[in-house]
Amino acid sequence: MTNQKEKIPKETILALHDALALLSGKWKFCILNNLLQNKTMRFKDLQEKAKGISPKVLTKELQELEDNLFIIRTVNQTKPITVSYCLTEHALESLPVLESLIQFGLTHRNKIKSK
Repeated sequence: MTNQKEKIPKETILALHDALALLSGKWKFCILNNLLQNKTMRFKDLQEKAKGISPKVLTKELQELEDNLFIIRTVNQTKPITVSYCLTEHALESLPVLESLIQFGLTHRNKIKSK
């Protein structure tokens, strides 16, 4: 972190805001983890794995991840038509950040428990 007297550049604050907005929400980590483990998944499979998510919320979360270049949505010309999702290289590049967040969360949780 910077010295309290130093001002954090606006661009840095905006970048942090973007990253937190992208990863926030109840379901994004669940979706990303399922895609990481299974490579490619159909909508119904993602919904089954994320127990409790409604189709409307799953659609919204998937759209946000696609808009942010984290997943690729593929319409399969099957009968009936199916849609599948997979992670992008950009999403895979974020794995060290996600792992760091998880480690921080575990450490923080343990500190709070032992308080």
